[in-house]
Amino acid sequence: QVQLVESGGGLVQPGGSLTLSCTASGRGFSVEAVGWFRQARGEERKFVALIYRSKVPKYADGVQGRFTISRNNAKNTVTLQMNNLQPDDTADYYCFDFGSFYWGQGTQVIVSS
Repeated sequence: QVQLVESGGGLVQPGGSLTLSCTASGRGFSVEAVGWFRQARGEERKFVALIYRSKVPKYADGVQGRFTISRNNAKNTVTLQMNNLQPDDTADYYCFDFGSFYWGQGTQVIVSS
C-alpha cells in the first residue's frame, strides 16, 4: 500500500516562493503520472500540475510559467516549485498518484501580506 507524504507548505508573501515535496513510501509511485491538486476554501479540488515517469510535465493554465514540477524516480519524490505566488494560490495542496489513485494528506499554502 502506497503512502504519499507532502511537505513544504507554509505562509508566504505575494511574490514569494515555496517548494512542495511529495514522497511515496511503501511500494513507491506507480509507473503512471504523479501530480498536484489544490483545494481552496469553498471550492472544489482542482488540477495544478502533473509529471509522467518520463519527466514530461503538464500544468494548469493558472500556474503555467510560475510553477515547476519535477520528480526523482529513484527517491520516489515529486517536487513542485512555486514562484511568484499570489493570494489566489492559497489552498491545501494534495499529491496524487494516477496509477494507484492514492492521495496524500495535504499541505497548506497561504499567500498573504
